[in-house]
Amino acid sequence: MGVTKEKFQVAIADDHTLMRGALATLINSLDNYNIVFEASSGKGIKEKISQHIIPDIVLLDVNMPDMDGYETVSWIHKNYPQIKVLALSMSNEESTIIRMLKLGAKGYIMKNAEPEELKLALDSVIQKNFYLSEFISGKIISGLHNNADKLDEQIVLNDKEKEFLQWVCTEMTYKEIAAKMFVSPRTVEDYRNALFDKTKVKTRVGLVLYAIKNNLVDL
Repeated sequence: MGVTKEKFQVAIADDHTLMRGALATLINSLDNYNIVFEASSGKGIKEKISQHIIPDIVLLDVNMPDMDGYETVSWIHKNYPQIKVLALSMSNEESTIIRMLKLGAKGYIMKNAEPEELKLALDSVIQKNFYLSEFISGKIISGLHNNADKLDEQIVLNDKEKEFLQWVCTEMTYKEIAAKMFVSPRTVEDYRNALFDKTKVKTRVGLVLYAIKNNLVDL
């Protein structure tokens, strides 16, 4: 007698009907995933979930009319934190990625990704609670995958560096962060460069991922 694989329930929110339909067909073809419902906006997702149709994962378009991805992931994270949100977008802008992660998304994938990457993203969100497209993150995500269950406990951060990490996980510019911390922009650059060196990442997104993975910020 064979062993039945667990089916994870997936919901899709995308205002483009063809994209939504193609994603649903693809996901339903995967052995351990099943589409529980589709919606054309965040409002549709909210209505279905409020009716106690609770998916394991929501594949969420960022740009939608009538309740966009930002508002939707914030609502899900606040009211149904057990639901994992995988953001879906054509944008690879740092500000978009950071904002979605800050609001509670567990992963981010580009709409032009290959089917194999979508499967990888779903698996990673279920198994590791996190995924970021390799196209966006490069070497950063490789390091996170290789050390997904390890915290960098050997890295010691001072209070100012920890405070800086909190501000980095917002949409503020470095100049605005300097004003908040009552230091010069040059000092903020020093904090950033010191953290780049300590954490072995090279971008602001990398610092955000490091802070999230090591529970150094309150989301």
